[in-house]
Amino acid sequence: MMTYQLLPEWVTQEAVILAWPHQQTDWAPWLQDTRTVYLNIITHITQSTGVVVLLVAEQDIVDVQLQLANFTGVLIVPAQFNDTWVRDYGFLTVEHDGQLQPIEFEFNGWADKYAADLDTQVNRRYLAPLLSQPLISYPKIVEGGALEIDGDGHLLSTAQCLLHPKRNPQLTEQDYHALFSEHLGAQQVTILHHGHLENDDTDGHIDTLARFTLHQGIVYQGANNRTDDSHFCGLDAMSQELQCAFPDHTLFALPLPHIMDGIDDLDNVGKGAERLPASYANFLIFNDLILAPVYGVPEDKDAMAVLARAYPHHQIIPVNCATLIRQYGSLHCITMQIPQGVIQPHWIAQALQQVTVVAL
Repeated sequence: MMTYQLLPEWVTQEAVILAWPHQQTDWAPWLQDTRTVYLNIITHITQSTGVVVLLVAEQDIVDVQLQLANFTGVLIVPAQFNDTWVRDYGFLTVEHDGQLQPIEFEFNGWADKYAADLDTQVNRRYLAPLLSQPLISYPKIVEGGALEIDGDGHLLSTAQCLLHPKRNPQLTEQDYHALFSEHLGAQQVTILHHGHLENDDTDGHIDTLARFTLHQGIVYQGANNRTDDSHFCGLDAMSQELQCAFPDHTLFALPLPHIMDGIDDLDNVGKGAERLPASYANFLIFNDLILAPVYGVPEDKDAMAVLARAYPHHQIIPVNCATLIRQYGSLHCITMQIPQGVIQPHWIAQALQQVTVVAL
């Protein structure tokens, strides 16, 4: 029987996938501000000698080349896509007999909430030609942001997302255990039943709630700083679930920000503003870096201190994601890491010499 093992995020990575925001995406009202966030992330990745695989709409390629004129480490891939949240439709990487294997599941726009006809083609049409191994596709709906795994094969996810009737309505929790064991090498599966962020249209992705550390730890989005907040009971119950499922782990609670339509202002409640699902757990681990979302609010400082304690051997780099949260996601959601050895070596070498436009 062929066995596959989904790799934790802290294995050695060679690249990160991003999809450059364009005028036809939901970023249109804040396009320049959003692109500034992306440029910030690209800068940190490339300065650490990583490569960014940048999906770019055809009409934006010349402009992107100009903006990246002083960069190296970027592969520009002309592509069509509906959304820039590549965490959820980008391919995953598993290990099989010492080889790295790219795989994908189906994607349906977060339970048919949004169009995904272009996103579903990205892996096979644009990314597969860059890869060292053929892409394997599985006929089940699973989003990358719904999965978190450690180095021992313990996989974390959430019932709210997995059991949504418009994802895989025929699958039970036990079915998911079997699916994740077979295709992702999960030795154990813990599916959380508590914890949510208001207006999170992913239905509770784990990458906004709880993340493993390298040495038996879990960083989770708490609300201990806001005990009267509507999130407190759910997040507190989630922390108890985590304590029961991982009795030997150290838990690191992140503070909860309160952001209304991009403004930390409680007076906006009842005036048409809505709570934005801002999370500090939505960070990216890229080799010795942690790119961590901040929102320009007082809780930022404490959140970065928590991450520094949880990941003492990583450099914590805060990235202002106040613009990203206006579309109900954050830093981890717009990225997908690629472990070393997945992309054909000549593409990596070429990108490290100069910004390269891939002609597929």
